[in-house]
Amino acid sequence: MNDPAPVRLHIVHTTRFTYPEPVTVSHNEVRMMPRSSAAQHVVSTAVTIDPHTWSTTYTDYWGTQVTAFEVLEPHESLQIVAEHVVDVHPPRAHAPSTTWDVLRAAHTIDRFSEFLVDPEVTVPPAEVVALAHQVCAGCEPSDAAMAICQAVRAEMSYIPGVTTVHTPAAEAWAARAGVCQDIAHLAVGALRAVGIPARYVSGYLHPAVNDEVGCTVSGQSHAWVEWWAGGWSSYDPTNCVTVGSHHVRLGRGRSYDDVAPLRGIYADGGTADLDVEVQITRES
Repeated sequence: MNDPAPVRLHIVHTTRFTYPEPVTVSHNEVRMMPRSSAAQHVVSTAVTIDPHTWSTTYTDYWGTQVTAFEVLEPHESLQIVAEHVVDVHPPRAHAPSTTWDVLRAAHTIDRFSEFLVDPEVTVPPAEVVALAHQVCAGCEPSDAAMAICQAVRAEMSYIPGVTTVHTPAAEAWAARAGVCQDIAHLAVGALRAVGIPARYVSGYLHPAVNDEVGCTVSGQSHAWVEWWAGGWSSYDPTNCVTVGSHHVRLGRGRSYDDVAPLRGIYADGGTADLDVEVQITRES
């Protein structure tokens, strides 16, 4: 039996800053370039910057492709366009589950230590830790991981504007509201609290509305989680679905801070107006 054909997605991610006064110099890093893996094949990818005077591309510690650039002339706007064509495979079965004894073994803890310790932004509050232990009782690790993600999501309302990219998971939990980043932060913190290695994933989501070939829709920058319970499994806790042909991965790390799409500093210019647009076209 033949495997289902991958879905080809054409993504155009445009970020534009407009400044009230000229910026004299800026230094920036862009993490907006997908890489090929078992789940996706990158047909083409490019980042175009206007204006810029210098750039270089490298792979960071977490395996994310980074474009570093600077603008050394006065400018009143800055535009970054990331354009990709990616073949994405349908959802795959979760990896076979290992045992709790294996997860608690010293060699496993050492191997996955970076994904078992929380940076400040993903530290789960006591209520979330208790919830995680409650829902995973009697479950094997893989089933427990999914139950934890679903339990966290059930307590959260998806409300844009309540949080920012710097909001700690504990604050989002106190408000019981946030967006995909907050739900992913809470989920990875809850998974780590019971001893399941977990990592934060950044990428794009095709909303599957009017999902016809050739139809361009407004997509989203998105975040989801991966956990290790004998092998890495990907899950979108915001939408309670297995990651598949409508998700394009950009980077993985401990939290948003490791995979922020754009990070930089600039001199002068005042407070910038920011406009972001993600357009996704299904091509096959």
